[in-house]
Amino acid sequence: MKICIVAEGSYPYVVGGVSTWTHQLIRSFPEHEFVIVSILAERSQRGKFQYELPGNVWEVHEVYLNDADWRSRKHGRIRLDKKEYQALRSLVLNREVEWEVIFRLFQEKISSVNDILMGADFLKIITEYYQSYYSQLVFTDFLWMMRSIYLPMFFTLQMGLPRADVYHCVCTGYAGVLGSIGKYLHGGRMLVSEHGIYTREREEELIKAKWVQGIFKNIWIEQFRKMSGLAYEKADVVVSLFEHARGLQIEEGCPEEKTRVIPNGIDVGRFEALPGKGEEDAGWVNVGAVVRVAPVKDIMTMIQAFRFAKERNPALRLYVMGPWEEDEDYAKECFELVRVMSVPDIEFTGKVDVREYYGRMDVMLLTSISEGQPLAVMESFAAGKPVVATDVGDCRGLILGESDGFGEAGIVVPVMDVAGISAALLRLADDGAERARMGENGYRRVTSLYRAESMYDAYRALYQELGQSGPEQKQKEGEQAWRELALN
Repeated sequence: MKICIVAEGSYPYVVGGVSTWTHQLIRSFPEHEFVIVSILAERSQRGKFQYELPGNVWEVHEVYLNDADWRSRKHGRIRLDKKEYQALRSLVLNREVEWEVIFRLFQEKISSVNDILMGADFLKIITEYYQSYYSQLVFTDFLWMMRSIYLPMFFTLQMGLPRADVYHCVCTGYAGVLGSIGKYLHGGRMLVSEHGIYTREREEELIKAKWVQGIFKNIWIEQFRKMSGLAYEKADVVVSLFEHARGLQIEEGCPEEKTRVIPNGIDVGRFEALPGKGEEDAGWVNVGAVVRVAPVKDIMTMIQAFRFAKERNPALRLYVMGPWEEDEDYAKECFELVRVMSVPDIEFTGKVDVREYYGRMDVMLLTSISEGQPLAVMESFAAGKPVVATDVGDCRGLILGESDGFGEAGIVVPVMDVAGISAALLRLADDGAERARMGENGYRRVTSLYRAESMYDAYRALYQELGQSGPEQKQKEGEQAWRELALN
């Protein structure tokens, strides 16, 4: 079976939970052929893999959302027919879209996004949209913002996809658009696995963003909602990690009958017999954070909370374990905050083998503003460590349990609550018995409910279910039938 993994801003270019999940999933199915289609911000990221690709990955295709200086190029005289114009108009005006018409337009007719973005038809549609809803704005600003909004979508719509039995999108968004195109072009089945609810995550980012202001934030949010709606419409199965996330998918318009829950899982055995504390740890209470240094992980709140806890308990020491290359400007701001606040005993380790550190930690910390079902929490449990985490994604369910009887395995705190995070660290730092009890509860929970084997079994069955009617599978079955006839 050939499976096309469609990833956005993650595997194999960015280290993180979703990328690690994708990497392990591919490795777990050596019997299948995989093709990777990865959506990147720009061409400068080309070929910069952060993972060694498994042997069953046959190809990697890249899509760049900002791929050309399209504004400086001489545009063509492309004109849309009536059906094409109405489909594009519906797309921009947030009406019901004939997506097959849009797919044919960009796959067969438009050779350059410049032709459409700088053409008369797009201008006419944008002018209508402006006059109907946004006439209080400066038109030239509105026009260029709309072109910048549709540029990445149009690049995506032009992408040709390889033939596959299953198009497995690791989120909705632009990945969902590509998966829908693959299904349209080649007749494969489409599977979406959401680790976080894409539209909600993009909305949170846009609310805080400085690069887009005012009402344009709402237009961007609506754009992401359109793409997720397309993915939910075209997907055959939509997977979430926990029940609350499934409910959010349904609220966002996903048909309930398409939804399924498959929790994350980890290889618990990888975290057995970890090296423990050494002489260098004597007298210290070690706090660990397995995170990449990025805004979504809210490292600045982590630093501030640790500083307040450190003032009350000088034995505290913080290790931030993860890469900082993804957003070097943000990382520099974090390093500068440590310097300005004169916070001692914080070490940014960069990318490391976390198994060399877990055994030395007393408490694990996660201060994210958005998560799905974080593998870092599960790994902490497998290492027998309690977790202080913000109340995002499924952190509450992992730490406090879903009526599973194992008991609390840490402390859940509000997002960006410096005082609450500090108090939680101090509570666990001062009570070794409670740390041990919570660590044991987490260990029992992850070994019972969140094993990788269960997750892979669920996806193996799902791939088999979807792939049986895929084009590559049908072709192989036909070839096999002809071989058998020839032998007979």
